[in-house]
Amino acid sequence: MADEQSVFSRPAQVRPREDAAGRRQIFFPRDKAFSASLGGLIALAWISLVAWGLSPYGRFLSHEELGEVGASDGNVVILFVVGWTLMTVAMMLPTSWPLLTLFNTITRQRVDRGRLLALVIIGYLVVWTLFGLIAHTGDRMLHEMVESSAWLSSRASLIGAATFLLAGAYQFTPLKYRCLEKCRSPFSFIAGTWHGVDARKEALQLGLRHGIFCLGCCWSLMLLMFAVGVGNLAWMLALGVIMSIEKNARWGRRLSAPLGVWLIASGVCLVFLSALPFQ
Repeated sequence: MADEQSVFSRPAQVRPREDAAGRRQIFFPRDKAFSASLGGLIALAWISLVAWGLSPYGRFLSHEELGEVGASDGNVVILFVVGWTLMTVAMMLPTSWPLLTLFNTITRQRVDRGRLLALVIIGYLVVWTLFGLIAHTGDRMLHEMVESSAWLSSRASLIGAATFLLAGAYQFTPLKYRCLEKCRSPFSFIAGTWHGVDARKEALQLGLRHGIFCLGCCWSLMLLMFAVGVGNLAWMLALGVIMSIEKNARWGRRLSAPLGVWLIASGVCLVFLSALPFQ
């Protein structure tokens, strides 16, 4: 406990306060250089995605070409991992802005602050990259099943509908809300992991733990990218904004239920559309 107190009682310390609803809010001094660096990293990821999408290799960001990404072609696997990581930086890193800003403030007097921040981000990206590989593997297996079955092939659109229904239903689960509350409480999250003793290990663990809870909060929404097309910049932007609001805005918690209803309604509509004669 003494270690935690020493870490949180340095000059320019962070002061938690209670808002009108009784929830702890964090107020900390702005670091313009840090904000510019983090914003620049996110902007660079978006610019890279746009440039990649317009390049001859843009097909490796698209859903239609995912079947070509296999273990037999290591170069293409690398392209997929790089593309997914760029998507994670562009879409998910903004949702972690408060935690990264708070951690930067807490460690601002350390000479290794930059390295520690990098370890937090690396740990966070590792979790999402592993999820991307698992989701891609499942997507590839599903495509192979559809191609080998005439019955599934004639009803392939139901897969997208099922993805929307799954994402909508998950919005109402206790696990979703537990992970969301963790993500919305960066102060308590950092206090439970960071003590400044084994700095590098703790920074990496903080990134990994935050990534796990963020994954628990947003995995179903990210899974929609496989339904609408990995590499779809419009959906990336829309989902990124939604997840940022849900995790960081004061009223973001109230967005979860309406979003779930919309996703379920969209899934039901896709089911009906797939049953129409012209499908």
